[in-house]
Amino acid sequence: MGIIWALITAVCWGSIVLVSEKLGGDFHSQTFGMTLGALLFSLVAFFIVQPDLNLAVFAIGVVSGIFWVIGQRNQFASVDYLGVSKIVPLSTGMQLFGTTLFGVLVFHEWKTTTEIMIGLAAICSIVAGALLTSRRSKKGNEKDNQNFKKGITILLISTVGYVTYVVIIRWFEVNGWQAILPQAIGMFLGALVMSMKHKPFNKYSMRNILTGLIWSTGNLTLLLALPLIGIATSFSLSQTGIIISTLGGIFILGEKRSKKEIIWVISGCVLIILGGVMLGFTKS
Repeated sequence: MGIIWALITAVCWGSIVLVSEKLGGDFHSQTFGMTLGALLFSLVAFFIVQPDLNLAVFAIGVVSGIFWVIGQRNQFASVDYLGVSKIVPLSTGMQLFGTTLFGVLVFHEWKTTTEIMIGLAAICSIVAGALLTSRRSKKGNEKDNQNFKKGITILLISTVGYVTYVVIIRWFEVNGWQAILPQAIGMFLGALVMSMKHKPFNKYSMRNILTGLIWSTGNLTLLLALPLIGIATSFSLSQTGIIISTLGGIFILGEKRSKKEIIWVISGCVLIILGGVMLGFTKS
Protein backbone atom coordinates (compact mmCIF):
# COMPACT_ATOMS: atom_id res chain seq x y z
CA MET A 1 0.00 0.00 0.00
CA GLY A 2 2.91 2.33 0.73
CA ILE A 3 4.06 2.12 -2.91
CA ILE A 4 0.57 3.08 -4.11
CA TRP A 5 0.53 6.11 -1.78
CA ALA A 6 3.93 7.20 -3.12
CA LEU A 7 2.80 6.87 -6.75
CA ILE A 8 -0.27 9.02 -6.06
CA THR A 9 2.15 11.61 -4.71
CA ALA A 10 4.13 11.34 -7.95
CA VAL A 11 1.10 12.17 -10.08
CA CYS A 12 0.06 15.10 -7.86
CA TRP A 13 3.49 16.64 -7.44
CA GLY A 14 4.46 16.03 -11.05
CA SER A 15 1.59 18.30 -12.09
CA ILE A 16 2.19 21.20 -9.68
CA VAL A 17 4.76 23.38 -11.48
CA LEU A 18 3.05 22.76 -14.80
CA VAL A 19 -0.39 23.75 -13.48
CA SER A 20 1.02 26.74 -11.61
CA GLU A 21 2.75 28.08 -14.72
CA LYS A 22 -0.53 27.83 -16.62
CA LEU A 23 -2.38 29.67 -13.83
CA GLY A 24 0.14 32.51 -13.96
CA GLY A 25 1.68 34.91 -11.45
CA ASP A 26 5.20 35.37 -10.11
CA PHE A 27 6.82 32.94 -7.69
CA HIS A 28 5.60 34.97 -4.69
CA SER A 29 1.96 34.64 -5.73
CA GLN A 30 2.39 31.02 -6.78
CA THR A 31 3.89 30.01 -3.44
CA PHE A 32 1.42 31.98 -1.34
CA GLY A 33 -1.55 30.65 -3.31
CA MET A 34 -0.31 27.10 -2.81
CA THR A 35 -0.10 27.58 0.93
CA LEU A 36 -3.66 28.94 1.00
CA GLY A 37 -4.89 25.82 -0.77
CA ALA A 38 -2.85 23.59 1.54
CA LEU A 39 -4.27 25.33 4.61
CA LEU A 40 -7.85 24.89 3.41
CA PHE A 41 -7.23 21.21 2.65
CA SER A 42 -5.62 20.57 6.03
CA LEU A 43 -8.42 22.28 7.97
CA VAL A 44 -11.04 20.07 6.32
CA ALA A 45 -8.92 16.93 6.80
CA PHE A 46 -8.20 17.81 10.44
CA PHE A 47 -11.85 18.14 11.42
CA ILE A 48 -12.75 14.93 9.61
CA VAL A 49 -9.99 12.77 11.09
CA GLN A 50 -9.45 14.71 14.36
CA PRO A 51 -5.94 13.36 15.10
CA ASP A 52 -4.35 13.75 18.52
CA LEU A 53 -2.00 16.73 18.67
CA ASN A 54 0.44 17.87 21.30
CA LEU A 55 2.75 20.89 21.46
CA ALA A 56 5.82 18.94 20.28
CA VAL A 57 4.07 17.50 17.21
CA PHE A 58 2.58 20.89 16.39
CA ALA A 59 5.99 22.59 16.59
CA ILE A 60 7.66 19.93 14.43
CA GLY A 61 4.93 20.25 11.82
CA VAL A 62 5.22 24.05 11.70
CA VAL A 63 9.01 23.90 11.29
CA SER A 64 8.63 21.29 8.54
CA GLY A 65 6.14 23.55 6.74
CA ILE A 66 8.51 26.52 6.90
CA PHE A 67 11.29 24.49 5.29
CA TRP A 68 8.84 23.42 2.60
CA VAL A 69 8.19 27.10 1.77
CA ILE A 70 11.93 27.60 1.33
CA GLY A 71 12.01 24.64 -1.04
CA GLN A 72 8.92 25.49 -3.10
CA ARG A 73 9.47 29.24 -3.31
CA ASN A 74 13.00 28.82 -4.62
CA GLN A 75 11.96 26.10 -7.06
CA PHE A 76 9.39 28.48 -8.57
CA ALA A 77 12.04 31.22 -8.66
CA SER A 78 14.54 28.98 -10.46
CA VAL A 79 11.98 28.22 -13.19
CA ASP A 80 12.26 31.86 -14.29
CA TYR A 81 15.90 31.22 -15.25
CA LEU A 82 15.81 27.74 -16.77
CA GLY A 83 12.20 26.72 -17.42
CA VAL A 84 10.10 23.85 -16.12
CA SER A 85 11.55 21.10 -18.33
CA LYS A 86 15.10 21.78 -17.06
CA ILE A 87 14.50 22.76 -13.44
CA VAL A 88 12.17 19.96 -12.34
CA PRO A 89 14.47 17.08 -13.36
CA LEU A 90 17.50 18.76 -11.77
CA SER A 91 15.53 19.51 -8.63
CA THR A 92 14.42 15.89 -8.46
CA GLY A 93 17.94 14.56 -8.75
CA MET A 94 19.19 16.81 -5.95
CA GLN A 95 16.29 15.92 -3.67
CA LEU A 96 16.71 12.21 -4.30
CA PHE A 97 20.39 12.37 -3.40
CA GLY A 98 19.68 14.24 -0.16
CA THR A 99 16.73 12.17 1.05
CA THR A 100 18.34 8.86 0.11
CA LEU A 101 21.52 9.84 1.94
CA PHE A 102 19.50 10.43 5.10
CA GLY A 103 17.30 7.39 4.60
CA VAL A 104 20.17 4.95 4.16
CA LEU A 105 22.92 6.40 6.38
CA VAL A 106 20.84 7.85 9.23
CA PHE A 107 17.66 5.74 9.29
CA HIS A 108 19.24 2.52 7.94
CA GLU A 109 16.25 1.78 5.74
CA TRP A 110 18.08 -0.56 3.37
CA LYS A 111 19.33 -3.37 5.59
CA THR A 112 20.20 -6.31 3.31
CA THR A 113 22.88 -6.42 0.64
CA THR A 114 20.22 -7.01 -2.01
CA GLU A 115 18.21 -3.95 -0.93
CA ILE A 116 21.32 -1.79 -0.99
CA MET A 117 22.41 -2.99 -4.44
CA ILE A 118 18.96 -2.59 -5.99
CA GLY A 119 18.39 0.73 -4.23
CA LEU A 120 21.69 2.23 -5.39
CA ALA A 121 21.09 1.04 -8.95
CA ALA A 122 17.61 2.59 -8.84
CA ILE A 123 18.87 5.93 -7.54
CA CYS A 124 21.60 6.01 -10.19
CA SER A 125 18.97 5.33 -12.85
CA ILE A 126 16.69 8.12 -11.62
CA VAL A 127 19.50 10.66 -11.21
CA ALA A 128 20.94 9.76 -14.64
CA GLY A 129 17.47 10.19 -16.13
CA ALA A 130 17.06 13.56 -14.43
CA LEU A 131 20.42 14.78 -15.76
CA LEU A 132 19.63 13.48 -19.24
CA THR A 133 16.34 15.37 -19.41
CA SER A 134 18.13 18.65 -18.61
CA ARG A 135 21.00 18.18 -21.07
CA ARG A 136 21.54 20.87 -23.70
CA SER A 137 22.43 20.07 -27.32
CA LYS A 138 24.55 23.17 -27.86
CA LYS A 139 26.66 25.49 -25.78
CA GLY A 140 24.68 28.47 -24.50
CA ASN A 141 25.67 32.13 -24.83
CA GLU A 142 26.91 34.22 -21.92
CA LYS A 143 23.39 35.14 -20.81
CA ASP A 144 22.31 31.48 -20.90
CA ASN A 145 25.33 30.50 -18.80
CA GLN A 146 24.59 33.24 -16.26
CA ASN A 147 20.96 32.14 -16.05
CA PHE A 148 22.09 28.54 -15.57
CA LYS A 149 24.39 29.50 -12.67
CA LYS A 150 21.69 31.62 -11.02
CA GLY A 151 19.09 28.89 -11.49
CA ILE A 152 21.35 26.20 -10.01
CA THR A 153 22.27 28.38 -7.01
CA ILE A 154 18.62 29.03 -6.21
CA LEU A 155 17.86 25.35 -6.76
CA LEU A 156 20.48 24.31 -4.19
CA ILE A 157 18.68 26.43 -1.59
CA SER A 158 15.39 24.86 -2.69
CA THR A 159 16.85 21.37 -2.22
CA VAL A 160 17.92 22.09 1.36
CA GLY A 161 14.38 23.20 2.16
CA TYR A 162 12.70 20.21 0.51
CA VAL A 163 14.99 17.60 2.06
CA THR A 164 14.68 19.07 5.56
CA TYR A 165 10.88 19.26 5.25
CA VAL A 166 10.70 15.49 4.65
CA VAL A 167 13.49 14.36 6.98
CA ILE A 168 12.27 16.25 10.06
CA ILE A 169 8.90 14.45 9.96
CA ARG A 170 10.62 11.07 9.61
CA TRP A 171 13.19 11.90 12.31
CA PHE A 172 10.54 12.58 14.95
CA GLU A 173 8.21 9.86 13.61
CA VAL A 174 5.24 12.19 13.27
CA ASN A 175 2.10 10.58 11.87
CA GLY A 176 0.87 11.95 8.54
CA TRP A 177 -2.56 12.91 9.86
CA GLN A 178 -0.98 14.65 12.84
CA ALA A 179 1.42 16.62 10.68
CA ILE A 180 -0.94 17.87 8.00
CA LEU A 181 -2.46 20.89 9.83
CA PRO A 182 0.67 22.14 11.68
CA GLN A 183 2.62 21.75 8.46
CA ALA A 184 0.10 23.82 6.51
CA ILE A 185 0.16 26.52 9.20
CA GLY A 186 3.97 26.68 8.96
CA MET A 187 3.73 26.87 5.18
CA PHE A 188 1.18 29.67 5.27
CA LEU A 189 3.08 31.73 7.85
CA GLY A 190 6.40 31.24 6.05
CA ALA A 191 4.95 32.21 2.68
CA LEU A 192 3.14 35.22 4.18
CA VAL A 193 6.33 36.59 5.75
CA MET A 194 8.44 35.99 2.63
CA SER A 195 5.85 37.48 0.25
CA MET A 196 4.50 40.37 2.34
CA LYS A 197 6.48 43.02 0.45
CA HIS A 198 5.20 41.74 -2.88
CA LYS A 199 1.44 42.09 -2.26
CA PRO A 200 0.62 38.37 -2.26
CA PHE A 201 -3.17 38.81 -2.06
CA ASN A 202 -4.01 38.99 -5.77
CA LYS A 203 -5.92 37.04 -8.43
CA TYR A 204 -2.93 34.80 -9.16
CA SER A 205 -2.69 33.76 -5.53
CA MET A 206 -6.37 32.87 -5.58
CA ARG A 207 -5.89 30.83 -8.76
CA ASN A 208 -2.98 28.94 -7.24
CA ILE A 209 -5.16 27.69 -4.40
CA LEU A 210 -5.80 24.85 -6.85
CA THR A 211 -2.12 23.90 -6.86
CA GLY A 212 -2.22 23.92 -3.06
CA LEU A 213 -5.05 21.39 -3.08
CA ILE A 214 -3.15 19.21 -5.56
CA TRP A 215 0.03 19.46 -3.50
CA SER A 216 -1.81 18.66 -0.26
CA THR A 217 -3.22 15.47 -1.70
CA GLY A 218 0.28 14.39 -2.70
CA ASN A 219 1.76 15.48 0.63
CA LEU A 220 -0.77 13.45 2.60
CA THR A 221 -0.15 10.30 0.57
CA LEU A 222 3.63 10.76 1.02
CA LEU A 223 3.27 11.13 4.78
CA LEU A 224 1.17 7.96 4.81
CA ALA A 225 3.84 6.15 2.75
CA LEU A 226 6.83 7.16 4.93
CA PRO A 227 6.20 4.76 7.86
CA LEU A 228 5.27 1.91 5.48
CA ILE A 229 8.19 1.87 3.04
CA GLY A 230 10.65 4.41 4.47
CA ILE A 231 11.93 7.79 3.35
CA ALA A 232 14.38 6.57 0.69
CA THR A 233 11.86 4.45 -1.21
CA SER A 234 8.73 6.57 -0.73
CA PHE A 235 10.35 9.89 -1.60
CA SER A 236 12.17 8.42 -4.59
CA LEU A 237 8.98 6.91 -5.98
CA SER A 238 7.12 10.17 -5.41
CA GLN A 239 9.62 12.00 -7.61
CA THR A 240 8.94 9.91 -10.71
CA GLY A 241 6.18 12.42 -11.43
CA ILE A 242 8.80 14.69 -13.01
CA ILE A 243 7.90 12.92 -16.26
CA ILE A 244 4.61 14.84 -16.24
CA SER A 245 6.17 18.24 -15.63
CA THR A 246 9.15 17.69 -17.94
CA LEU A 247 7.11 16.61 -20.96
CA GLY A 248 4.40 19.12 -20.07
CA GLY A 249 6.92 21.95 -20.08
CA ILE A 250 7.89 21.06 -23.64
CA PHE A 251 4.58 20.08 -25.22
CA ILE A 252 2.08 22.17 -23.20
CA LEU A 253 4.04 25.27 -22.13
CA GLY A 254 5.93 25.28 -25.42
CA GLU A 255 9.46 25.48 -23.99
CA LYS A 256 11.89 25.24 -26.90
CA ARG A 257 13.97 22.07 -27.11
CA SER A 258 15.77 20.66 -30.13
CA LYS A 259 14.91 17.25 -31.60
CA LYS A 260 18.03 15.82 -30.00
CA GLU A 261 17.05 17.27 -26.63
CA ILE A 262 13.55 15.79 -26.91
CA ILE A 263 15.13 12.36 -27.50
CA TRP A 264 17.25 12.89 -24.38
CA VAL A 265 14.15 13.86 -22.42
CA ILE A 266 12.25 10.75 -23.45
CA SER A 267 15.29 8.56 -22.70
CA GLY A 268 15.65 10.22 -19.32
CA CYS A 269 11.99 9.60 -18.53
CA VAL A 270 12.47 5.89 -19.33
CA LEU A 271 15.39 5.74 -16.89
CA ILE A 272 13.31 7.48 -14.23
CA ILE A 273 10.45 5.01 -14.64
CA LEU A 274 12.92 2.11 -14.49
CA GLY A 275 14.44 3.48 -11.31
CA GLY A 276 11.02 3.93 -9.74
CA VAL A 277 10.08 0.32 -10.52
CA MET A 278 13.38 -0.93 -9.07
CA LEU A 279 12.81 1.02 -5.85
CA GLY A 280 9.58 -0.91 -5.36
CA PHE A 281 11.68 -4.04 -4.87
CA THR A 282 13.72 -2.59 -1.99
CA LYS A 283 10.75 -3.02 0.36
CA SER A 284 8.42 -5.97 0.65
